[in-house]
Amino acid sequence: MSYLDNIRTFVRVFELGSMSAAGRDLRISPAVTSSRISQLEMHLSVRLFQRTTRSLTPTEQGKAFYEGACEILGSVENAEAQVVNITENPKGSLYVAAPLGVGRRLIAPEVPGFLATYPQVSIRLRLTDRKVDLTNEGLDLAFFLGTLEDSNLRMRKIADVARVLCASPDYIEVHGNPASGDELVSDGHECLNLRFPGATEFQWRLMTEAGPQKVRVAGRYESDDGDVLTDWALSGNGIALKPIFEVSEHIKAGRLIPVAVNTPPEPIQMACLFTHRKRQDPKTRLFMEYVIERIAGAVNDT
Repeated sequence: MSYLDNIRTFVRVFELGSMSAAGRDLRISPAVTSSRISQLEMHLSVRLFQRTTRSLTPTEQGKAFYEGACEILGSVENAEAQVVNITENPKGSLYVAAPLGVGRRLIAPEVPGFLATYPQVSIRLRLTDRKVDLTNEGLDLAFFLGTLEDSNLRMRKIADVARVLCASPDYIEVHGNPASGDELVSDGHECLNLRFPGATEFQWRLMTEAGPQKVRVAGRYESDDGDVLTDWALSGNGIALKPIFEVSEHIKAGRLIPVAVNTPPEPIQMACLFTHRKRQDPKTRLFMEYVIERIAGAVNDT
């Protein structure tokens, strides 16, 4: 068992917070995962984790070793890049996150083509509509919709994505089609809301003659999964605010109809995030460029 394998295992256990999760991620058994951590602790003569039957917590020594371990793995990648034509033949696992709708419709379909081109790379795609933490979750790259708040990260903008307010014909037949955001609120329309961690209220940013305006909306339906909102809208339960690429097929087929067209939603930025160090990783750069080239022109297809 190589010392480098032990370090890689330690980093994934630290980042995922679980021996079993790290084992699944690395495709090794829990017994092998535990053995590698034990070997590393014996070599260092310190405890890296406090273990109980229900939790795994890094010790102070473990936290300190994590920073150095990441530097070691980064140095190995850089060294390999100096002696191998790694830009043409990258290898290793790439950890990528994306919102559910973006990941399912735009990112996941491009993965097979990328892996066919670069057969020594593995893609670990994590889909979630919650905000992710690249460093603490051990991610190489994250696609997102919104604005960048963490200045410690690097960002590559992909496009400004058009959005639409839409509802089913059945909902419109019963409740009417509001012409604007004001009617949306005054007529008491059922708004389908995407729940973000920490959100205390729901606001939709709409374009008016006076410029962008935040409209506070309410509704009995909310979820942290954007596709659930689409399903609710299709079933006639309310009005959803959606990126156009997520609902364009439903609009073309007449299953959803744009509403409040006098005050459409403000476009939202699509971008990808990475740390300064990960930008130098050839497989990160190649995957980012590969995906952006193929999706940048498709996000606003109607």
